[in-house]
Amino acid sequence: MSRSHVDHADIVRFASERVNLPKEQADEYRAQVRRLRERLETYLAEHPDFSLRKMLLSGSLAKGTALRTLNDIDVACYISGANAPKDVSALIEYLAERLRKAFPNFSPDQVKPQTYSVTVSFKGTGLDVDVVPILYDGDKDWYGNLVSQEDGSFLKTNIPYHLEFIRKRKAAHEKDFAQVARLLKFWTRKLKNEQEGFRFKSFMVELVLAHLADGGANLSDYPEALQHFFTYVAKSNFRQLIVFGDYYPVSSVGTITEPVKIIDPVNAVNNVSRLYTAQQADAIVDAALDAGDAIDAALAAPTKGETVRYWQRVFGSSFQV
Repeated sequence: MSRSHVDHADIVRFASERVNLPKEQADEYRAQVRRLRERLETYLAEHPDFSLRKMLLSGSLAKGTALRTLNDIDVACYISGANAPKDVSALIEYLAERLRKAFPNFSPDQVKPQTYSVTVSFKGTGLDVDVVPILYDGDKDWYGNLVSQEDGSFLKTNIPYHLEFIRKRKAAHEKDFAQVARLLKFWTRKLKNEQEGFRFKSFMVELVLAHLADGGANLSDYPEALQHFFTYVAKSNFRQLIVFGDYYPVSSVGTITEPVKIIDPVNAVNNVSRLYTAQQADAIVDAALDAGDAIDAALAAPTKGETVRYWQRVFGSSFQV
């Protein structure tokens, strides 16, 4: 198996130039969210009865798995109080109204209710912050009921635990866990652009990778790590149960009837892939088979040009060496 044309170092360089969100940009975005959060905390100190209790950066920027193409940021907003609506649409309006009160210098068009969240837009950078409400009843560990961005249902969640879960895997694999996650998310983004209806959400990618990392997969060699991921998806037919014991006993997970079975690491009754059909799972398997075959062919290709073309089947035409 030849690495003479494209090797680990070439994948690292490609990731740095094309895949990863530059550190300066990530720092700027985090600072923007931090200022938003600090202004809310100042307002809360002056209005202790206010229903917005806490804002937490979540999603890929918080986890360190954001792509260069990031154009919005996820923030969780904990809401407490007996007056908070339990109806989703009313809750979104309720959140928008209170964000306008907390940030009175924002113009009305900077705070816009969406179907399941409220978008706060920054005029300077053009960056959007998607604020997702979590109904909170004072749990000391910050469990609450999140409005799902998929279907608007309420899901028990814990944002600090989700972030801690990823931090543990990153600590065990230094920079490699986050980098392989970004490469895989870049692959799924390419597929979504090419195939109408293709679905493979980032959180599921991260959980599959965490499952492999916990099982001893070598993530320090990127061609090998990517091939390990694709082989697992193909061999398991994307139907194998994935569950973690960080925050609850694995035995507490009940019978799962959905085709794809990837369980939320902070909520044993939430299958994060519950809405995926057998056809959508098969599309992911087919894509993994194709990517795995392309990597095998790339590693055996006799010329540099042929090798690059095979890697482009995985990452698209932007992959150049």
